Amino acid sequence: MAAEKKKRNVKKIVVRVLIGVAAFLLAEWCFIGWKFNFGPFKALGEIRLKGMPGNSDDYDFSKIEPMENSPLQGKTVLFLGSSVTNGAAALHQSIPEYFAARMGCTAIKEAVDGTTLCDTGKSSYIQRMLNNVDPDQQIDLVVCQLSTNDASKGMPLGDFGDDTATITGAIEYIIRYAKETWHCPVVFYTNARYDSDAYPAMVSRLYEIAEKEDVGVLDLWSDDAFNSISEEQRALYMKDNIHPYKSGYRDWWGPELEKQLLAYLEQ
Repeated sequence: MAAEKKKRNVKKIVVRVLIGVAAFLLAEWCFIGWKFNFGPFKALGEIRLKGMPGNSDDYDFSKIEPMENSPLQGKTVLFLGSSVTNGAAALHQSIPEYFAARMGCTAIKEAVDGTTLCDTGKSSYIQRMLNNVDPDQQIDLVVCQLSTNDASKGMPLGDFGDDTATITGAIEYIIRYAKETWHCPVVFYTNARYDSDAYPAMVSRLYEIAEKEDVGVLDLWSDDAFNSISEEQRALYMKDNIHPYKSGYRDWWGPELEKQLLAYLEQ
């Protein structure tokens, strides 16, 4: 009897352990799914994003008025970036779609959430540029996002040179590859200002590289007036301090990037 009772207790303990492990794994799966937006959480996230005022139909890019005499009319533009370029909080309408609608260009959108300029693996900017974009493709302009992920992940700023595992080396490599492969202008655009110690150093380094390599900087970071919006506007334009809604791209970032790009192309 004692042996049977002991066996039953062991079984109960095993069952409880298995239930505990299963509960932990389920919770972990739910957390990861919510954080990284996959599976059913992706669908739920899309539904929630659609309901945000900044993603309403009023801000759909189909309502953007095309520019007359656009210098990019009929041109092909490669956009290289991460979640900001992807439009992760804007139902995938972002900078490439804005410029396509406004300036009449064909946009090649090479954007993956969470990726870095630094060459950290197959999803990095560099590897996707090398492996996903046809070197024989006609490309008239390359627009590259100065990724906030490099700042948040603590990627090394590095020094001038060929070390693509650093931010500096990766930017230099992208510029040189684009110029040698497609013989076209290259511009980088920054995020609007947010709370970061590392990102302003990246912006400063970008200006140094731009002067050395003769590329453009579309700078949303540095202008106090541009970044001085009301709390009501910020709530309408931004999901968080990094990712715009459609309204943020269309009515805040887009017109400023357009203005700066036109000035650069007219030089």
